[in-house]
Amino acid sequence: MAEIVNLRAVRKAKARAEKENVAQANRAKFGRTKAEKARDKSEAERAARTIDGAWREKP
Repeated sequence: MAEIVNLRAVRKAKARAEKENVAQANRAKFGRTKAEKARDKSEAERAARTIDGAWREKP
């Protein structure tokens, strides 16, 4: 015999899981320290300078 499932509870559990996934993404995106942000910015600038310096001639 099949197990009886409360659809409302399943829907709420699914909503909670989705909300947790969004929260986890936001923590990864915005939950960085000022030093980490500065390090990432300086690495991006250095990479841009390296790529720009590798051009044989300006476009």
